[in-house]
Amino acid sequence: MFLGFQTLFAVNFTQEPEQIKRFDDDFKSHYSGSEFNYEGVAVVKKSKKGSGVYEDYKKDKPKIEEDNNETEFFINLGPLAWIFYLAIALAVVFLVYTLFNEGSTSLFASKRNKSVQNHEDITAENIENADILSLIKNAENDANYRLAIRYYYLLVLKTLSLNNHIKFEDDKTNSEYLSEVSNKSFSKEFGYISYLYNYIWYGEFPVNIDKYNKAKSNFTTFLKLVKS
Repeated sequence: MFLGFQTLFAVNFTQEPEQIKRFDDDFKSHYSGSEFNYEGVAVVKKSKKGSGVYEDYKKDKPKIEEDNNETEFFINLGPLAWIFYLAIALAVVFLVYTLFNEGSTSLFASKRNKSVQNHEDITAENIENADILSLIKNAENDANYRLAIRYYYLLVLKTLSLNNHIKFEDDKTNSEYLSEVSNKSFSKEFGYISYLYNYIWYGEFPVNIDKYNKAKSNFTTFLKLVKS
């Protein structure tokens, strides 16, 4: 009976071994789809934030966060904007004028008959626009006839320069001017008034009204000859 009980309740521990599973060498190829990508991808563009209120989305009127423009440079001049742009335009005009006039800033100065105070102010840059006749008249009124002869000679050089007979330069000598007009029909006359000028101005020869008028006549005659 005991043996029968053992036989009845005996447990058979002998079982067949389970089948051993092996991975294929190319098992990764079965998991290459996007649904198996657990690492994610880099964010290309951040979505706008909403208000977070459900009612807004329910009504299809989400509140979209506006771009932050704190880093953008913007000036709102309002009604004064036209003054700003006018100032810029004037600055550009002034700059262009200065460049085309070799750095001169005398924007509103008249080039015609430009006023100079004395003979020392007359240079190669302004002689063609200097009002030398006014300087001659002032010297005559002051009875400074030597100075008047100095101005007459400068007027001669100005006239020769305007007529392209010479090129006036600050450091050029009278001999160089004589050389420039040596082939002109008035070269002898120019040589004579150059002699009068050197004698009166550099020789400090005293000049009264009579001697001045005689010398003046030679200068005015030569000026008419050059202009003819």
